Amino acid sequence: MDDLKDRLVARALEEGFVMARVCRPDAVPDVPARLSAFVDAGFHGQMGWMADRIAWRGDPSALWPDARSVLMLAESYAPEFDPRDVLAMSEKGAISVYAQNRDYHDIVKKRLKRLARWLIAEAGGEVKVFVDTAPVPEKALGMAAGLGWQGKHTNLVSRDWGNWAFLGSVFTTLDLIPDTPEVDHCGSCRACLDACPTDAFPAPYQLDARRCISYLTIEHKGPVAEELRSLMGNHIYGCDDCLAACPWNKFAVAASDIRYAARDDLAAPDLAALVGLDDAAFRAKFSGSPVKRIGRDRFVRNVLYAIGNSGVLTFRDAAQALCEDPDATVSDAARWAVTQLDKTCRT
Repeated sequence: MDDLKDRLVARALEEGFVMARVCRPDAVPDVPARLSAFVDAGFHGQMGWMADRIAWRGDPSALWPDARSVLMLAESYAPEFDPRDVLAMSEKGAISVYAQNRDYHDIVKKRLKRLARWLIAEAGGEVKVFVDTAPVPEKALGMAAGLGWQGKHTNLVSRDWGNWAFLGSVFTTLDLIPDTPEVDHCGSCRACLDACPTDAFPAPYQLDARRCISYLTIEHKGPVAEELRSLMGNHIYGCDDCLAACPWNKFAVAASDIRYAARDDLAAPDLAALVGLDDAAFRAKFSGSPVKRIGRDRFVRNVLYAIGNSGVLTFRDAAQALCEDPDATVSDAARWAVTQLDKTCRT
């Protein structure tokens, strides 16, 4: 199996992954307790699915009892620019780097399936592939396999590729020799924690999703608490602030797939061009993009919060026009934006 594993890793690199390592499905015994503590504290917010499938999410071996090995893979989507530059552009919106082009789920899953087919052809066995679409603790498995370690921002970090990477997994009934787990190399650094605009980290290695801008702009339904809106700045889909602050990114590996390169209209989009989108226009603009899944109403809500934080008075008419929007959350966000801009005018 040594030769098979070496060839499998080589094949994974040929497919475009930046690293591939192996662990056992039961290599993360601490996950159930950590996940239970996260849910018990309410840090999962409205993500009820985390609590509903906590048994599977906490124990990968329960997901598929026949699996003997897990091949964990990292695929880089490192940007060629600092995603924080747009935060100073008051008339622009900030979209997370991973969502500035095609949906990574489709791209990574196709690579995983090709790799899995190769493995079956070479050695037989059965396989299942996952990429952020099943109750798999990818980050914990990634650390157990030696891809990297979970940093203080809870994301996986590597000395070889920084923290700009999608994670995928191939579960197999084949018995592959596991790699050595990675250890924590964060040291005393707290750059990621200090970079968070909403103070979403109660402590190092702990995330309160209810304060995380990625959660608020993507997962949170309905109005965002008013005390958090002004802290969201011009983030309209996701947030890269903690990722971008990590000093290990000096070793970031350039993304190999051009489909991760930012679209010209999404790298720093004009808020004025987004706030007036109706459902049809929204769907057309974000076809094939991860942004599409949150729907027009939640997206325009986010844009209105950014407009309210912009201090750009020329946005007032556009916000005012949505104060009677059929969606209650949009109309609430529009009224808040108008109020914030009026405050700017008075000062």
